[in-house]
Amino acid sequence: MAISTTKYIFITILIFLSMKIEILIQGQQVPCLFFFGDSLLDNGNTNMLKTILKANYPPNGIDYPGGIPTGRYSNGRNVADFFAQLLGFSTPISPFATSRGSDILRGVNYASGDGGILDVTGAQVGERISLNKQLQNHQVTIKRILGLLGNQTAVDNHLHQCLYVFCFGNEDYVNNYYFPLSPIRPLYTPDGYAKLLVQKLSQQLKALNNLGSRKVVVYGLTKVGCLPEVIIRYPPINGSPCVDSVNDGVELFNKKLFSLLNNLNTNLTDSHFTYVNITDLSSANPSAVGTIVNNAACCKVGVTGLCVRNGVVCSNRDDHYYWDNYHPTEIVHKVFGTRGYNTTTI
Repeated sequence: MAISTTKYIFITILIFLSMKIEILIQGQQVPCLFFFGDSLLDNGNTNMLKTILKANYPPNGIDYPGGIPTGRYSNGRNVADFFAQLLGFSTPISPFATSRGSDILRGVNYASGDGGILDVTGAQVGERISLNKQLQNHQVTIKRILGLLGNQTAVDNHLHQCLYVFCFGNEDYVNNYYFPLSPIRPLYTPDGYAKLLVQKLSQQLKALNNLGSRKVVVYGLTKVGCLPEVIIRYPPINGSPCVDSVNDGVELFNKKLFSLLNNLNTNLTDSHFTYVNITDLSSANPSAVGTIVNNAACCKVGVTGLCVRNGVVCSNRDDHYYWDNYHPTEIVHKVFGTRGYNTTTI
């Protein structure tokens, strides 16, 4: 029986896409890479949102190829860029806001500045894309992949081979629990809040597993109490360079997160979860990073703690740990990305 023209065209498209995937993965250690996270990973998803915490203006991106601001909270590249590069990807993973067509087969970056594990995190600064919303966006991507590959079995096989990288919790502390006059802090002890975050994250990681994830990398938090913005809010006491009470609260989260991932590895035997410890890479331990100026922003900051539009910047950016009052410089992003890559089991 002769093959119909429609069926012939469909088969031809599938063969073309299969060849395209093979071409894409040459030199890559994984065929696809998905990022879920906050401003340490965001590469443009926040640009179109109504929020006061954007980064798509100069001097942000001054050291990015072409010297253009892309929405990365950095003078150059960020954690996601370096992680992808180390995995063999020739170009950065596209943000969900602009990813289209067969480009999604190599992965998508869903991260959003001020996005949190909790939906309410960051509400005071405007629109943001929480982890729950990022998971919804991933479902949109999966439907698009189904349209490209043609059947659910092919989609599942593809998604099982991908690497999924998480970086969440920073905003849940900086712009929620430890935000001035936080309405949530009176409701929870530091231990209770860490437990709440990890319980929510457990549900979210299991939801992603149901959507096809099998290899997941989760970053712990660095010492949030050393951020210049946090030090301004809560001046350290007893001669400490950082806000010890904040760091103690964040460490409770890290310990519970580590235990969670161990439990998931035990109970979800078809998956592997990797914890990335970056506590020792904080500005309180500059020798681990190689920076000299570790308590002040490189760029001129405004009331938001971010860089002033077209403001002056330091000339020795590789010597500075912080780009603005919240985010590290490119050199620190590289150290974070390298630590994640070296910890990951492909």
